[in-house]
Amino acid sequence: MALSFKLLENVFLSSKCHRQNALHPFCGPLLTNCISKLYSSYRRPGTSPDNTPLWKMNFSFENGVDWIKKNFGLLKKELVDHVKGPEGRGFEEYFLEQTRVVWEFRSQKDLDEWVVSSDAEIGGKSEAYLKLGKNNQTALLFGTLSTEAPRDGETGYSGYCAIRAKLLKGAFDTKKYYDWSNFNSLYLRVRGDGRPWMINIYTDPYYSHQKDDLYTYFMFTRGGPYWQEITIPFSKFFLSSWGRIQDDQYPLWLDKISSVGFTLGDKADGPFQLEIDFIGLLNDRAHTEEFAYEKYERNPKA
Repeated sequence: MALSFKLLENVFLSSKCHRQNALHPFCGPLLTNCISKLYSSYRRPGTSPDNTPLWKMNFSFENGVDWIKKNFGLLKKELVDHVKGPEGRGFEEYFLEQTRVVWEFRSQKDLDEWVVSSDAEIGGKSEAYLKLGKNNQTALLFGTLSTEAPRDGETGYSGYCAIRAKLLKGAFDTKKYYDWSNFNSLYLRVRGDGRPWMINIYTDPYYSHQKDDLYTYFMFTRGGPYWQEITIPFSKFFLSSWGRIQDDQYPLWLDKISSVGFTLGDKADGPFQLEIDFIGLLNDRAHTEEFAYEKYERNPKA
C-alpha cells in the first residue's frame, strides 16, 4: 500500500516538541516555565511567537533538592551496573543473550514511558489515546484519523497519529542509548485492525544536521481477534529525513538507538486501534543479510 511520505513532514515538526535541549545539570530542576520554550523552535502555523524573556521563571528549592537526590541515586546505580558488566548484565549473559524484551505494558508506569501525538498539535483533527488493555497486560493505542488539513494557510497535509518511546536519561540528565548490537531483528507481538503502520527507529546523529534522520519500515496488521508475532530484520530499515527517503542509504547504528516509535498515516479517515503486548529483540542466526538496499558510490572513477 502506497503511503504518503509528504505528510510525515508534519510528523517531524510535532515530534520535535518532545525533544529536550538539556539545561545545565544543576539549574535544570529549578526552571519550570521555560522548559517548553527550550524544547524546540517549532511554532504552530498561524500563532504568534512567545517573546517571554527567559529570566521570568519560577524557582523551586524543594524540587531542586529532590532532583539532586534522585540523580545521585541514578549515578550510584550506573556505577554498580558498570562494574557488573554491559548494561548491568554479566558478560556471559550479555554475549549469549538471544532474545530480550525492551518494552512491555503491565502498568501505568510502563505507559508513562511513551508519548502520544497526532496532527492535532498542528491544528489537525486526528485524535490518539493510549491506555492499558484488558487485564492490564497490553497497551491499547486507539483514536480517529482525519486527513482534513488545518485552515491556517500554511499547512498542506495532515492525517497522522503516532506514539514514541521517551528518550533515555542518565544521572544529571545525561544522554543514554540502547545498545542492540548483539541482535539483528526487531520482534514484537501486536494485534491491529488491518491498517499499515510505520515503525520508526531513532539513532544518535553524528552531525547536528542529521538530527531529523530516522530509520523506517512498515508493519502490516491483519485485523481480527488473533495476535501477530512480527519479526523485522534491522537490515530492512531504510533511512529517511523529514518524511523523505534519502538517496544515500546507510545501515542502522545499533549501538546508538535512542527511541522507537509507531506512526499511522494511511490517508484512511476513521477509527483505528493497535494493541501491543511487548516490543523486543531477536538474534536470528538464519538471517545473514547486512543491508537490504543498494549504496551508490559518489563520484565513481571512470
